[in-house]
Amino acid sequence: MDPFDSSDSLEGTSKAAATNTEVPVPWSRFSAWLECVCVVTFDLELGQAIELVYPHDVKLTEKEKTSICYLSFPDSYSGCLGDTQFSFRLRQSVGRSSSWFGQEDAYNKDAPVTLQSLVVVSKLPFVNLFHSLLKVIAPEYFEKHEPCLETVCNEIDQWPAPVPGQTLNLPVMGVVMQVRIPSKVETPGGSPIKQPETENLLPAPTVLPSVHELDLFKCFQSALIHVQMLWELMLLGEPVVVMAPSPTVSSETVLALVSTIAPLRYCGDYRPYFTIHDSEFKEYTTRTQAPPNVILGVTNPFFIKTFQCWPHIIRLGDLKMSGDLPKQVKVKKLAKLKTLDTKTGIYTAYKTFLHKDKALIKRLLKGIQKKRPSEVQSAILKRHLLEQTQSFILPLERFLESLMPPQRSMSPWKTPPQIRSFSQDEFMKTLEQTGPQQTLKGDWTGLYRRFFRSPNFDGWYRLRHREMTQKVECLHLEAICAADLLTWTKDKSEVEIVDLILKLREKLTRARKHQLPVKEELLERLEQSILTIISSLPEDLQTLLHRQ
Repeated sequence: MDPFDSSDSLEGTSKAAATNTEVPVPWSRFSAWLECVCVVTFDLELGQAIELVYPHDVKLTEKEKTSICYLSFPDSYSGCLGDTQFSFRLRQSVGRSSSWFGQEDAYNKDAPVTLQSLVVVSKLPFVNLFHSLLKVIAPEYFEKHEPCLETVCNEIDQWPAPVPGQTLNLPVMGVVMQVRIPSKVETPGGSPIKQPETENLLPAPTVLPSVHELDLFKCFQSALIHVQMLWELMLLGEPVVVMAPSPTVSSETVLALVSTIAPLRYCGDYRPYFTIHDSEFKEYTTRTQAPPNVILGVTNPFFIKTFQCWPHIIRLGDLKMSGDLPKQVKVKKLAKLKTLDTKTGIYTAYKTFLHKDKALIKRLLKGIQKKRPSEVQSAILKRHLLEQTQSFILPLERFLESLMPPQRSMSPWKTPPQIRSFSQDEFMKTLEQTGPQQTLKGDWTGLYRRFFRSPNFDGWYRLRHREMTQKVECLHLEAICAADLLTWTKDKSEVEIVDLILKLREKLTRARKHQLPVKEELLERLEQSILTIISSLPEDLQTLLHRQ
């Protein structure tokens, strides 16, 4: 992930929490990490209902409550017995959720069967952290119930803010989890946790290698020979259904797929676990229009019939071995996807633009035979995918930079120049000189043309254009601050000077409101220049301008 799409949420929550340290607000630190914790109970006669939400003052809409109720339990077809753990995602503002599903009294024939799920809800994409958190608190909750949950939430309310780039110690129920919050500029797997030198914690912290990265090798070990196809499907934002034997496999596979194109952000919708009770079920299963750009993880075999019009369906089963190697699923025609007992495979007519990296596949398969640790295999796979994505994005980044107005064109006395518009044809002409520096051969031109029609290109371009616009504003601000504004006003009328002051104030307000990446001292210098210009005006005008 992320490929993960919550960088804005992360920055917002960390800034809010940092502000709230000065004036304590109830649950401010808690809300920097979680929206709430829910307990959902399933009664064989009454169905499922949210039994408890903590903190108690959290308000969930009826639609959110219904979604959480249905998504927090494994589908009856998945055959999950005992405790199981998985993630799901809501379209609503609540964000992501991780669920620990447990059965109470399941083996006591005289007691009524009660099924319960403990759900943590958050806008942050820290799946690994929340899974680890649930592993600690769920067994205790099922034994001690609400008092335990209150204690846990109060402990989380003491956690430091999730500030990007920092390594934090997070205590809960006698366990200390040590995590590093990733920053925007980090590459996947590129920043291992550095142990703090000054702290001697008792008990010793449990170090989580990543708050959000999954074991890619484990997720893809039955489809290693098709990693190139999976990467392209994600890059192009194609509609994909993952049919898995359990919610755990379903959610992990969907999240792993989304992460394959990191650091490029996946901009389509994705549901790690999706059921027929989901509020978007009708929207996603209609045959009157093309399937939407979404990845769905499902377990109910009923979906095989429902999703026959979808172009790409990945049918997974329990891992099977062929000698000492995992049996690889085959690519099959969609026409064969007809019966409920459909065999495992990737059902698609898609032909990859790029050739498979046979050296990578050979290296990973040899690693299995040599019993290379899964985390090492994952690191190899992540590095390959990262380099491939970066090779694909680099020519686009170079072309985008060429659209920026030159710095010498910035005049403090004129409106900043415009960024040139993106021309697909012009970009394609640059590929001969600045094409992907990658050993993989294939139709890169065709891949780019298809990418331009995807939601991932649209999302990438909007984000980069916003960043470039901010950079132009910053350069213009620097030009203004470097100019001798007071001298310029000497031969100007009062109307022109007042107009300049109002425009400078607007610039200053915008820079602070939108948190432009400029030094505070630069803004203070501009503020001082405005005051100096005001002081050169007649007293009545000074009074008027100071009031505004």
